[in-house]
Amino acid sequence: MGAQLFGRFPEETARADEVLGYSIEELCRDDVDGRLQNTEYTQPALFVVNALSHLAHRADGGAEPDYLAGHSLGEYNALHAAGAFDFATGLRLVAKRGELMSRVADGGMAAVVGLTAEQVAELLGRPGLENLSIANYNNPTQTVVAGPREDVAGARAVFEEAGAGLFTVLRVSGAFHSPYMSAIQGEFAEFLGGFTFAPPGVPVISNVTALPYEDDVAAALVRQLDHPVRWTDTVRYLIAQGVADIKPVGPGRAMRGLIKATRRDEERRAQEA
Repeated sequence: MGAQLFGRFPEETARADEVLGYSIEELCRDDVDGRLQNTEYTQPALFVVNALSHLAHRADGGAEPDYLAGHSLGEYNALHAAGAFDFATGLRLVAKRGELMSRVADGGMAAVVGLTAEQVAELLGRPGLENLSIANYNNPTQTVVAGPREDVAGARAVFEEAGAGLFTVLRVSGAFHSPYMSAIQGEFAEFLGGFTFAPPGVPVISNVTALPYEDDVAAALVRQLDHPVRWTDTVRYLIAQGVADIKPVGPGRAMRGLIKATRRDEERRAQEA
């Protein structure tokens, strides 16, 4: 992850090493000790690679965006790209976020594919599933649930019997974007109080509201910890604003698939209207 970027942006790579106290390139390229399995290391790694990917996009002549958005951790990259804070500040924020989230142990998440979010929410009202909640609204037929690890694994049969085409337990170390993260909000808010944030220079779509930022940056980032990521509505909002090209920047192709599925659903709904 990011192997082609570190040599291209040596100053930012060195700055990341200085902030983190370890080699970000070695972590991303080799991960000898398997630390990337832990969100304490995953989050800084993703932030750095996303940020360098954005720098590469701009250096290669990429167009200025009309809007910015990021899924979960990616929202920090969107805010960085919009000028709300600099690279080193963003890295310090996500490192602290990862450290705090890693403390909330024994949580898990699973992606449910083939059911609507409404169907998933209805199933979560059944006995035995009351400890689970929706963490990500990814696209119209992909929803992520979160909660205690055993409860997540035990929910498979219920969702498959209800018609889910896929129930995949995710390789994450916690129940992110769920009420289980509420316990760390106070400490994170206190940490954020030590920084000054600028208003985004480009509209950034909030994970929590699926609308452009209106609250101050710190308050929105604290709320993001235990609120679901409303990515489906984020993509719908961008489409409604007339955005024709939603370009993912960063490693992997997952975002492309999520965006494409929501765009297809919007086209279907428009035809049926």
